[in-house]
Amino acid sequence: MIYSLYILNKAGTLIFQNDFGPTEKLSLNAYIRLGSTFHGLHAIASNLSPTTESSSGIDVIETETFKLHCFQSPTGIKFFIVADPNHPSVDEILRGIYELYADYVLKNPFYEIEMQIRCDLFDYKLARLLKVNTTND
Repeated sequence: MIYSLYILNKAGTLIFQNDFGPTEKLSLNAYIRLGSTFHGLHAIASNLSPTTESSSGIDVIETETFKLHCFQSPTGIKFFIVADPNHPSVDEILRGIYELYADYVLKNPFYEIEMQIRCDLFDYKLARLLKVNTTND
């Protein structure tokens, strides 16, 4: 089960958040704090890489009760999902969400880059994607 989805812009600002599972709803400020904290940790992790090549930062954080998976687009937008630790296809779902973002948000003539995502068609397609992946697991 997917519990939550967060999308952060290049600057680390939370531009989209949605809860899908039976999680406790937080205040808007708490969601913003979570997003900016993850952005900072992601940046620190990418700078601490022991190799000379650039690190992509945090890809997965695993705990006993959840897994946090992150996908960073080539433009710097971060998509991260909090999911059940046994969910098998989170990476595929993240790539699917990125495709939906590209198709329904970026191609929306009323959307301004780096701003809050408010697109009904994106919300609808996202719900369908997550419903399909939940019923297939």
